[in-house]
Amino acid sequence: MIGYMMPVELSCAPAQDTVAATTGGLARRNVSIRQNGTAQHGEDWLVEEAPVEIRYNGAACAVMMATPSDLEDFACGFALSEGHVASAEEIRGVSVSERLEGFVVDIDATMLAQPESARALPGRSGCGLCGSRQLEDVLRPPLEVADGPMLEGGALERALTTLTQRQPLNAGTGAAHAAAWATPAGDIVRVREDVGRHNALDKLLGALSREGADLRAGFVLITSRASYELVVKSARLGIGLLAAISAPTALGVELARASNLTLVGFLRPGRHVVYSHPQRLPGASA
Repeated sequence: MIGYMMPVELSCAPAQDTVAATTGGLARRNVSIRQNGTAQHGEDWLVEEAPVEIRYNGAACAVMMATPSDLEDFACGFALSEGHVASAEEIRGVSVSERLEGFVVDIDATMLAQPESARALPGRSGCGLCGSRQLEDVLRPPLEVADGPMLEGGALERALTTLTQRQPLNAGTGAAHAAAWATPAGDIVRVREDVGRHNALDKLLGALSREGADLRAGFVLITSRASYELVVKSARLGIGLLAAISAPTALGVELARASNLTLVGFLRPGRHVVYSHPQRLPGASA
C-alpha cells in the first residue's frame, strides 16, 4: 500500500516473525511514488496470488487463484466445503509441490462423495462459481444445521475488535481477506488469510477440521460480503452462525434461512444486522 512506503523501504514493513508466519504470502516490489509533483523510489509489500491446481488422488479437479500459504489447510477445507469428501477422516494426506507456473496440491482421499461435481475449469480468486461445470453444482441445497450454543453478549464486537490485530497479510498489504473462528464468548481461536474471501474461509475450515475442532461450538467472522458460496460452505460443515463486516447477497440470505444458519451482516462496533435465525444471538429475536 502506498501509505506504507518510504523512499527506501516500507515504514510499516511486517515484522520478521510475521513474515515467517506467512511464508509464501508476501512479496516486495520496487515502485515509484508520485506525490505533490515529486517522484521518489520505494518498495511496497504486496500479497501474493498464484495458480493452485487441486488434485484428488492424482487427478486434476480445479485451478484456483490463491495466496500460496496454508495450502494444506486450503486443500482440506476445499474438499470438505465443496462436498467432495464426507469427512476429514477420508483425507489420508495432502502433498504440496511448487512448479514454475504455480502450485500443485494433491489430496489423497479414500473416496469422493460427489466426484461428478468436481470442477474442471480454472477458477478466479474473486469468484466461487468459476470452474463449475453444471448449473446443479452452483446451488446444491445446504443441509440444515443444528441450533448450537447462543452467543454471549458483546461476542460479535469482541471478535471484530480482536480480528483487526490478527491479520498480518492485510496489515502489510491492505489486500487480503480474513476468516476467523471464535468461541461463543467472542474469543478468536484461529485466523486464516487469502486474497480470495472463499479461499480464506476454506483455509480456516481446513485448519479447524485437521485439528478436530467442534464446528458447532462457535462462529465464523469474515472480512468480506456474505455471498451465497460462503453460506453454503459454512452450512455444509455444520456452522451455525456466519458474521460478515459487509453485506450479504439476497441468495446468501435465502440459503441461510433454508439451512437454519444465523447470518449477520454490516458488523460494526455497537451495530449489526441480523438476516436469518436470530435465536443464537441474545436479544436479537426482539
